[in-house]
Amino acid sequence: MTQTTDLRGAASGRGSRNGSGGLALAVILLGQFMAILDVNIVNVALPTMRADLHASGAGLQLVVAGYIVAYAVLLITGARLGDIAGHRRMFHLGLASFTVASLACGLAPGTGAVVVFRLLQGAGAALLTPQVMSMIQRDFTGAARMRALGLYSVVIAGGVVVGQAAGGLLVSADLFGAGWRTVFLVNVPIGVALLIAGPRLLHRDGEPRRTAGARADLDLPGLLTLAAAVLLFVVPLIMGHELGWPAWGWVSLAASAVFMAAFAAVERRVATTGGRPLISPRVLRAPLLVPACVALALGPGSWGSFLFTTTLHLQGDLKMSPLQSGLAFVPSVTVFGLVGLNWRRLPARWHRWLIPAGFAIAAAGYLFVGPLAGGGVPYEALTVVIGIGLGVMPIIMTTALQHVPAEDAADASGLLLTVMQLAQVIGIATVGTVFLTLAESSGSTRHAEYGTGWMLAGAALVGALSALSLTRSRPPGRT
Repeated sequence: MTQTTDLRGAASGRGSRNGSGGLALAVILLGQFMAILDVNIVNVALPTMRADLHASGAGLQLVVAGYIVAYAVLLITGARLGDIAGHRRMFHLGLASFTVASLACGLAPGTGAVVVFRLLQGAGAALLTPQVMSMIQRDFTGAARMRALGLYSVVIAGGVVVGQAAGGLLVSADLFGAGWRTVFLVNVPIGVALLIAGPRLLHRDGEPRRTAGARADLDLPGLLTLAAAVLLFVVPLIMGHELGWPAWGWVSLAASAVFMAAFAAVERRVATTGGRPLISPRVLRAPLLVPACVALALGPGSWGSFLFTTTLHLQGDLKMSPLQSGLAFVPSVTVFGLVGLNWRRLPARWHRWLIPAGFAIAAAGYLFVGPLAGGGVPYEALTVVIGIGLGVMPIIMTTALQHVPAEDAADASGLLLTVMQLAQVIGIATVGTVFLTLAESSGSTRHAEYGTGWMLAGAALVGALSALSLTRSRPPGRT
């Protein structure tokens, strides 16, 4: 059945708890699409932004990482705010924040302003996106819910694919001379349209919860200590190179370890006093969840780094246009989605070995990043290999969550998504810094690609080793 038919069936009210099911689904999925799009759409615009704003390498890293940091740290809190205040309310609040921040990014006068507004944009996305799944579960039933969940998966994969291509297209088109600013401004008319349509189409929330227990669900001490730990770790890694690794950077890195220990202590305290910690110790004790977190960190972490560094190289030494460099990644994300959607078709006895095999394939692809950096062989072929390997990410999530009790499933899913997002930040901060250092010292992005290719291959091999422990699990979906 086609996606159009799916939406039409939902719109007729069959299986939906409101009469405008298809239109309501279109609203929330388009909001989700924008949030996913903005993780990647900015990558292709980085070289143009660098030239226009005279941005430093660290500034570019912060533009990319700032959005993901805010999104990752606030994701679980955003989900709980939806439970407390209402999913429709939080969707609209997140969408409004995201739209205003997008406008501010597009009008920003300098790199510092872009970074600040990207943080606000990520915070809006963290409010918006958790509500999408919740509203699908709340407002759709039976076959309509299954169709809605299928379309949700397509939107997640499509946002990544379209992000790279759309970024290149918008920058190359240079509409009204706006250049890189269009990758942010494109969100504004879409966001305004959704804010007009949403109140008319989305199912109303019940009365918000206003209890002490509701406030405790947010775990504000845990949120503050986690945010401090992440920022104290990421900022010196990004800024250290260009500032000559000052003493405050090393102090900040040490302080991040202290805050991470404090976060663990806070979470234990919240759990023992009957509260609801951001990361529940009980969830962490679920079989295979910890090795799954390690594997999920190394997959998106290496991929996010690869996008950041390779985009700079394609538009650097290889002199590709923004559109050409954006399109170079489309085949990789396409095969990533195909693997994620079709792995169950393979013989069940193979399933448990797909994860380490996928990481090994990705490692082989990363090893060729350096040798192919001079051009000659299309980069699309290289990215396809990496995309095939990292297409095992959905299998990891399925394997991890099959052992989690139903009452902990939401928290476990939030933990896995947070790990994936934070891993991208750390990857961009570390691998990106190495790339910029090598490029500056040699005057060549090709030379920098050699060094980072080895780093990425090493990360993927560690992922393959950590995934071996997941082979002890029953194949996902079997009893």
